[in-house]
Amino acid sequence: MRSPEPHRVAVVAFDGISPFHLSVPCMVFGPDMAGDGVPPFRLQVCAGETGPLRTTAGFTIGATQRLAALARAHTIIVPSWRDAAERPPEALLQALRRAHARGARIVGLCIGAFVLAEAGLLDGRRATTHWHLAAEFARRFPQVELHAEVLYVDDGDVLTSAGTAAAIDCCLHLLRELAGAEVAARVARRMVVAPHRQGGQAQYIEQPLPRSGADQRLAAVMAWALARLDQPHGLDGLAARAAMSRRSFTRHFRAATGTTVLQWLQNQRLARAQRLLETGTKSIEAVAAEAGFGSALSLRQLFAVRLSMTPTEYRRAFRGR
Repeated sequence: MRSPEPHRVAVVAFDGISPFHLSVPCMVFGPDMAGDGVPPFRLQVCAGETGPLRTTAGFTIGATQRLAALARAHTIIVPSWRDAAERPPEALLQALRRAHARGARIVGLCIGAFVLAEAGLLDGRRATTHWHLAAEFARRFPQVELHAEVLYVDDGDVLTSAGTAAAIDCCLHLLRELAGAEVAARVARRMVVAPHRQGGQAQYIEQPLPRSGADQRLAAVMAWALARLDQPHGLDGLAARAAMSRRSFTRHFRAATGTTVLQWLQNQRLARAQRLLETGTKSIEAVAAEAGFGSALSLRQLFAVRLSMTPTEYRRAFRGR
């Protein structure tokens, strides 16, 4: 019996590319990760320019495939772009439009979102990009529904990510969609990164590293709360544990995380519920209790708002693929 064809992933390379941005999809979908339950992908690096491609690190790379290979890819990833102010070559934009029209999934990592927007693939759709260029993106592409506060946006057949390391989050999410949560978790462990991070770009926007004693107390309280997510936690109680006033605790917490205490707790509880649904067989009521939601109804309501699906649908989609 003939085995099914591997999923084809094409990564667009270009002159002036960042080696890190190119390496992320090549690592997640490359041959080094195949085996031990991880399915093989047919990865191809494609370039619109001929000859060696210069990287921002000073060395050159060679891509054996050209843009014609995009016509056969199931998923196409644009790993950033050399200059957000530069319109990509028309040949690349046309290749992306044709691929999308035939049903390929298109991914723009970091300022690769600018490439997708220039191709018109994001018109009327949700997207994100690096926070530092979000204002420029919104000005140039007002027809796109920009969500600059998140790490990535999955809008079905088009995905975009925030800057740099968020490309890992986006690619692991895509892997989860293609091969299931257990495969994505296995690859994440090999890469020594979190399978999926909750939260958004706000926590990374010009936030200084914690240095004061208050920040150390805050970190200790956060770790304490994480170990007890099944218990109720109020702002006053957490502030008292940190030996701070309510106002001071709130201020330090937002400075350190970019979000509120309530939102942070909700994010962590959602992540806990996702892991329980992906890896176990407990009832929805038991998952809700262990993750600290109090009731299955509260869990279902948050899943509907944040993930547009029920906990049961999430388990069916991400467990046991």
